[in-house]
Amino acid sequence: MRTQRDKPRNFSFEFFPPRTPEGEEKLRATRRQLAQLKPTFMSCTFGAGGSTQEGTMRTVFEIQAEGHMAAPHISCIGSSRESIAQMLEAYRAKGIRRLVCLRGDLPSGMAPGGEFRYATDLVRFVREHTGDAFHVEVAAYPEFHPQSRRPSDDLRHFREKVDAGANSAITQYFYNADAYSHFVESVEALGVDIPIVPGIMPITNCAQLSRFSDACGAEIPRWVRLRLESFGDDTASIKAFGLDVVTELCERLLELGAPGLHFYTLNQAGPTSTIWQRLGL
Repeated sequence: MRTQRDKPRNFSFEFFPPRTPEGEEKLRATRRQLAQLKPTFMSCTFGAGGSTQEGTMRTVFEIQAEGHMAAPHISCIGSSRESIAQMLEAYRAKGIRRLVCLRGDLPSGMAPGGEFRYATDLVRFVREHTGDAFHVEVAAYPEFHPQSRRPSDDLRHFREKVDAGANSAITQYFYNADAYSHFVESVEALGVDIPIVPGIMPITNCAQLSRFSDACGAEIPRWVRLRLESFGDDTASIKAFGLDVVTELCERLLELGAPGLHFYTLNQAGPTSTIWQRLGL
């Protein structure tokens, strides 16, 4: 963890693009509340195969217009070099200076396509096309990417993204601080020293968390899963327990030397704000 302790701490919030006018207004209210915490930046996700491109751009430009640093996600699977170049120029013209570059996923049933295969290819293209115009974030997987055949492959792919020009990384969410510290120490041994910020997923809904975790390969510790299941439909107890678990996780990560926290807000202000207050940030 030696490379992380001397990095400036950055705290950030992630949203997804709303699909309805009601969702857009709810997200504006969420941003107003979370903006009071003065995050380093706010990011917005990009749907599988570019399915939310218009919504992502609209949300990012709103965030920027509100006076906050905005960081759009860019997914390369199913995209052409021309479409990515146009997107980069559109963002640069609007003053966007931070990107989250991901491989991304295809919508169910769609065959692989596009001119990029991995996030490394996208990062390299961003650098070739725009130089240092953008601060580039990439993904990291402390519990390893679910499609990696072996941990050494995943570590190597991460190093390749850094070598291609990534400035910093945000991890997939996890609930085991040791997984994060072990991942950081493993990539340190490969010569990586960029900031690696833990991704934090508040726990508010047991079924939703299980669904997300099964899809992305994030492990829910057995004791956490069993406690959540024991509450049944008692939403208040689930949320209270979830706040305790995630707050303790964040405290441990910051003690280890993590250079900040990145909250997957799910477009809700309450859980993230409460954890923030408990941490005394």
